[in-house]
Amino acid sequence: MTDDKKPREHSEAAPGADAQASEAAQAAEAAASGQPGADPSGDPATDQAGGAARLAELEAEKAALREQLLRTLADSENTRRRLQRELDDKLKYATAPLAKDLLSVADNLGRALGAVPAEARGLEAVQGLISGVEMTEKALLEAFAKHGIERIDPVGQKLDPHRHEAMMEIQDPSKPSGTVAQVFEAGYELRGRLLRPARVAVAKGGPAANGGEPAEPGSTVDTKA
Repeated sequence: MTDDKKPREHSEAAPGADAQASEAAQAAEAAASGQPGADPSGDPATDQAGGAARLAELEAEKAALREQLLRTLADSENTRRRLQRELDDKLKYATAPLAKDLLSVADNLGRALGAVPAEARGLEAVQGLISGVEMTEKALLEAFAKHGIERIDPVGQKLDPHRHEAMMEIQDPSKPSGTVAQVFEAGYELRGRLLRPARVAVAKGGPAANGGEPAEPGSTVDTKA
């Protein structure tokens, strides 16, 4: 009885195995033919299109980042240059406040020399005093020049409203009209930047000076240093 039972079990299992094999074959054919139920993830054309799109996206991101980097570098360089210019100006004109305070000292030395009467200059005692004041004034002006401070004494020059302040006009046909006839107070500049304009009287009545009209008496100029 045992031998008779084995063939029967084998014959009952065979139909199920054949059905599974048939289903597997049909699924393979459907996948190969592109019919519904097939897996499209392995399509080379689709993969290539997706890769190209991703590459274009990455290239655009790279270009945007590069542009942002260049702008940042340019802004940084501009800021560095601006700060360097400001630092250079501060160092270049650091002595401006002290120089302005010393201008009155130079003025007073000049006034002291101008106040000595001509008849008194021959006296021995006065000559020693005058010599001392002159040496002091000379030393001060040399110190000014050493530190870039220059005196503006424009007698005979055409009035420059950027460096001179016209206080009044003087009728003088012998001098070209619009030129400086007299200096009331010398001006000074520090390395090309005006510390104080020269206060002057302007000649009128003579031949016209070349270069335009003189400034009005009392006109002022920018003395910011």
